[in-house]
Amino acid sequence: MPRPVNSSAKVEPRRSDHDVDLVVIGGGVNGTGVARDASMRGLRVALIERNDLAFGASGNNSGLIHGGPRYMLNDPNVTATSCRDSGYIQRIAPHMLHRVPFLMPVENKGRAKIMFALIDAFFEAYDRYQPLKRGKKHALLTAEEMQQLEPGLRGNIVGGISFDEWGIDGARLCAANAVDAGERGARILVGCTVERIERREDTGEVVAVHYRDRRKGGTGKLRTGTVINATGAWAPITASLGRIAPTRARVRPGKGIHIVYDRRLLNYAVAAQTIDDRQIFVAPWQNMTIVGTTDDDFYGDLDEVRATSEEVRYLVQGVARVFPQIHTARAIGTYAGVRPTLYAYGPHEDRLSREHQIIDHAAHDAPGVYSMIGGKLASYRIFAEEMTDVLAARFDIGARCATHERPLPGGDKPVDAIELAARMEIDPVAARRLVFRHGSRSLHIAERVQERPREAATVCACEPVTEAEVRHVVRTEWARSVSDVARRTRLGMGACGGMRCAARCGQIVAQELDLPPREGLQQAARFLARQAQTRAVALGPEQAQQEALAIAAVRAELGVDVRDLDEGEAA
Repeated sequence: MPRPVNSSAKVEPRRSDHDVDLVVIGGGVNGTGVARDASMRGLRVALIERNDLAFGASGNNSGLIHGGPRYMLNDPNVTATSCRDSGYIQRIAPHMLHRVPFLMPVENKGRAKIMFALIDAFFEAYDRYQPLKRGKKHALLTAEEMQQLEPGLRGNIVGGISFDEWGIDGARLCAANAVDAGERGARILVGCTVERIERREDTGEVVAVHYRDRRKGGTGKLRTGTVINATGAWAPITASLGRIAPTRARVRPGKGIHIVYDRRLLNYAVAAQTIDDRQIFVAPWQNMTIVGTTDDDFYGDLDEVRATSEEVRYLVQGVARVFPQIHTARAIGTYAGVRPTLYAYGPHEDRLSREHQIIDHAAHDAPGVYSMIGGKLASYRIFAEEMTDVLAARFDIGARCATHERPLPGGDKPVDAIELAARMEIDPVAARRLVFRHGSRSLHIAERVQERPREAATVCACEPVTEAEVRHVVRTEWARSVSDVARRTRLGMGACGGMRCAARCGQIVAQELDLPPREGLQQAARFLARQAQTRAVALGPEQAQQEALAIAAVRAELGVDVRDLDEGEAA
């Protein structure tokens, strides 16, 4: 596995002239993972995130904690570490995980029987990794058995393979790591953009990190000697803030998009192939179905990554060859993220390595600055452990990693959803979703409801989300807007697209943050506009007409139109 080229000199932790021992820049899964691990080992940590926790790839991925069988041939270490970390994540956050069984059809063409045997042998090798992630071994299935398991399958197939993976909500994983770090003393600064990494002119050592609050407009400074650049696809930009050449933290950004459908269309995830022979899938995911994913080089604005109608058609075409029902299903949105893949010139996008790398910029005359490049959601914890091991050596502390043993917030004990529903006097489905998102921390939300029974009211019926949960994530998980609440609770992510709940959520956020009521309505309008933009590329003519009427009605009801907002309010 790639290691730092050079090692920064050892430094003294808890220096009186430093506000914190290290500043982590980036609130994705790698950044929050390092913040948690470093805090657990006794270091003083600050985490700065420009937008929101899980704003980038960590909150806009396939939601799979999987080994990735396709990586076995070129990146076997990626498969091994991903499977091992999947097992650890199941141990520390059992409430977040759900099993995702896959079916892989084998087309009856050419040397189909030989191909079938080769695929069987390939998955026998993958079976060796299954114990690491508590997965089931693969099974060889006939065409008839495939049809029995998933009646919606079509096409001329000789049979297929079943194999086992796990799903997780990446945004919830980021929030849990940040909460744990915060409860251990870390400073979590969300909505703050780093403007400069100050370094000494003579030695190049880090002196401080200067930042600006994007919402309030104020500025701040954190004195420190160590900075972790965990900004994913933004890594070259962040490096340049410390007078480090962007090429020293180079990535090859790869755009991946997903299409979201309004219900579970099938019981198994089904692998498919696109017209250019890339592997894609359709999968049940939480209350919905997703189709993914593209893998294309991206050169645009990293803060405005969206799916296009061409990308949607590309995915639907591939899935329809094995699951034609997708043509009649109702798409309710799309989402997109950019992978911070290790840079390589020449290989096709989907053949780039998913390995990760720690760059010690002491080799570039910037001691104390590190960049975390590459990686996968499935192996975030081990990447964070490796980075924190480097920090432990730098600060000469002997504390070992325990993030694979100690549960994340909510993962310490199981909660009976039926009992919780009776206690809160809410629907059992609402209680089950609450437990899935918060684990044992759902009991804290139940305590709010017992003290304030009116907070049991449902704000979002699609997910569903209660008023108490909205207030909880604003108070304890750094949510500052309707979009932030949606990222943590999935409010407005269902079939209605937020049209029935965004306004009420905006009111609650404004109350909790002591904002003017109009700001809550503006937040709701911005959220609805963005949701409409993600849906537009996946809609047919009839659904688009219905969409336009619905949006017009909601705008009239709110009395606020995002077209009336100036750039400062919309930022």
